[in-house]
Amino acid sequence: MGDDHAYTNGKDCDEDEASEALARDRTDMAVERTFAGWIRTAFAAIGIGLAFRVLFGELQPPWLAKAIGSMFIGFAIFLALNAQRRAEKSLARMRSHAVDGPDAPRFRLLSWGVATGAAILIAGLWILNDGEIGG
Repeated sequence: MGDDHAYTNGKDCDEDEASEALARDRTDMAVERTFAGWIRTAFAAIGIGLAFRVLFGELQPPWLAKAIGSMFIGFAIFLALNAQRRAEKSLARMRSHAVDGPDAPRFRLLSWGVATGAAILIAGLWILNDGEIGG
């Protein structure tokens, strides 16, 4: 069946090849969507941590709001690094089936960027408050 299918860029190919190519693309996009979901969840945890610190900053003892906020932001670090690990495992499984997927370094760069930013944010919560570390 030599249809002029939009996906084949005008080249003649049978339906099986076009269907297989579409399935590979759907798989690639599913890995990317899952990774994006994990990163969105990490950003949400960062937002919750910051909001907790801002809204409940006057808790007694004074370090409690920082500790709870830091816990949420630390969870975001875990989520970002776990997202990278899972995406790379999925890509490795796809490569064993001769599927060209997205590049792992892009996932790694984004994950480590989010994790590093979150770690700096935790340090900022504890250090950047009028020069006083505990208060």
